[in-house]
Amino acid sequence: MPTVLLVRHGQASFGTEEYDVLSDAGHRQAKIAAASLAERGYKPDRLISGTLRRQRETAAAFTALGAPDLETEPRWDEYDSEDILHHHSESAARLDRRDDAEPLTNRAFQTILESAQAQWVDHAERSPTAQTWPAFSGAGAAAFHDLAGELASGETAIVVTSGGVIGALLCGLWNAPPAMFPALNRVTVNASVTKLAVGSTGTNVISFNDHSHLESVDRALVTYR
Repeated sequence: MPTVLLVRHGQASFGTEEYDVLSDAGHRQAKIAAASLAERGYKPDRLISGTLRRQRETAAAFTALGAPDLETEPRWDEYDSEDILHHHSESAARLDRRDDAEPLTNRAFQTILESAQAQWVDHAERSPTAQTWPAFSGAGAAAFHDLAGELASGETAIVVTSGGVIGALLCGLWNAPPAMFPALNRVTVNASVTKLAVGSTGTNVISFNDHSHLESVDRALVTYR
């Protein structure tokens, strides 16, 4: 059966002027994830990522180890946190550093973001955001459905995406209530691997959020933003 490995991008640059760039730790995480999958015998037939820089930079670690040329697909892009915060939060907190905003810890930002996410999900099509929750979750589900249909039996695809996309996709595969989305998004580790097997009766989640390859090198590499 076909296999799809969803790899969350490496750590981005929270609190800097440009979040959408891998940090030094993010580059290291990406290389470790790529090497670990190669050592375990995975030889991907397809390598795909979203269009975001942090996703493409993470995918480059797999290309360097002989993976096929990278394909980009915008449906694997992350939600627009700035848009969500703008419409569903009174806080000025953003992923990128702003000179006029008070610096926040990662945990404090996460609390603000999750509150906004919950409203975004609850408002569904009524949200004033450019991309509503149904549109976002539907885009990732459609991208996966199309990819699964293109893979032949025994083929493997590696998809480098983001925690929100993975969380939304799992909500759908598990028939979980959308309210679970923030919690799944919160715990998805940078450069973790989620394994999906596509069978004749549907898609099975074989593993979620595997980050043992990071822990075996340095537990400090287990990061969530």
